[in-house]
Amino acid sequence: MARAGRPTARRPLLDPHLRQQSHGPHLQRRESAVHVREAINVIINSDELDARSAYKLLIGAVTPRAIGWVSTLSSSGVANLAPISFFTVVSRIPPMVSLTLQPRSDGTLKDTFINIRDSGEFVTNLVTLPQAHAMHRSAIEFDGSQDEFDEVGLAKEACEVVRAPRVKDSPIAMECTLDRIIQVGDVNDQVVWGKVVRFHIRDDVYAPNGRIDTGAIPAVGRLAAEYTLADNTFVPPLATDVLRERLGRRSHRLDERPDGWSPVDSADWSASGAVKA
Repeated sequence: MARAGRPTARRPLLDPHLRQQSHGPHLQRRESAVHVREAINVIINSDELDARSAYKLLIGAVTPRAIGWVSTLSSSGVANLAPISFFTVVSRIPPMVSLTLQPRSDGTLKDTFINIRDSGEFVTNLVTLPQAHAMHRSAIEFDGSQDEFDEVGLAKEACEVVRAPRVKDSPIAMECTLDRIIQVGDVNDQVVWGKVVRFHIRDDVYAPNGRIDTGAIPAVGRLAAEYTLADNTFVPPLATDVLRERLGRRSHRLDERPDGWSPVDSADWSASGAVKA
């Protein structure tokens, strides 16, 4: 089991609300206005963590994470849909993406992984704010005989190369064919690499010079067991007033839950990534 961790040496930490005065992009301070409190780093030996404890730290430390909303088709033709936040790019030529899938809460393989393994194909769909609730519900561990598009109320759209459908209202989808499967670790985690064979990009977010207008997409990402909305952009350096105004501020919640609340603290939370109905 995990230990609480051992603290490192204390170091002074400036209260960000009390930083004063600026020159250029870097914040300076007047010593007379500085309040100092002590900060402690907690060091945790990963060899002493079980899978659940390690997962809690990883999902809180690697943020924000892109969500690959993965659609697949079973060998019997049943459509499956699941959000995967261990999702990233592998290579440019050929364009390839990676998914990491852990087992279901009962230790069996997820339908998404079985379908990719058996069919050799999948689709990743971009999640936007209007689809967030349906995406969240698609993390429920439905029976493999249930069409998850129907269960969460989403329309399908046919793909060009792969048999699996894509989410009709997603602004961007990538049809993928299986490149390889890599079993990693001691608890049956599976890494899937897929070659992107078709990009589907809605025309209003496709810029004339071949780039995607990300500012026009209310993309949803993952923060530990919660979600985040990409609704601001910047390129450094930022104005000092902007930096000062945001220092020390916590994230603004879009739901009505109290600040500091997390699903990880609830009895229903699962390290499989699944949610309750």
